[in-house]
Amino acid sequence: MGWGGRGAAYRMRSWRQPAALSAICLMSAAVSGCDPVVDLEGAFFPSWMLCLLGGVLGAAALRPLLARTGLEPHLGPLPLVYSCLALLISFAAWLSFFPT
Repeated sequence: MGWGGRGAAYRMRSWRQPAALSAICLMSAAVSGCDPVVDLEGAFFPSWMLCLLGGVLGAAALRPLLARTGLEPHLGPLPLVYSCLALLISFAAWLSFFPT
């Protein structure tokens, strides 16, 4: 069985689960107030929605540029590439407009 069999793996896992659960709870409580809200036309929107919208629009604006330069056939699976590009632009917008 190697290294104590099934009982050793269970003993090892049993003390890790409460520690991991408490670490997750502590981290989620620490970041619960970190979501800035933007007032837009009288309605309050979470700012991550605006950054995500900017990322999607930015990726859509870059698509013709990538197609015109001839890079698009070499990118790989296009849905994955463009969704990652949209996330990259939205994360960059988040970091530039809402620094912590």
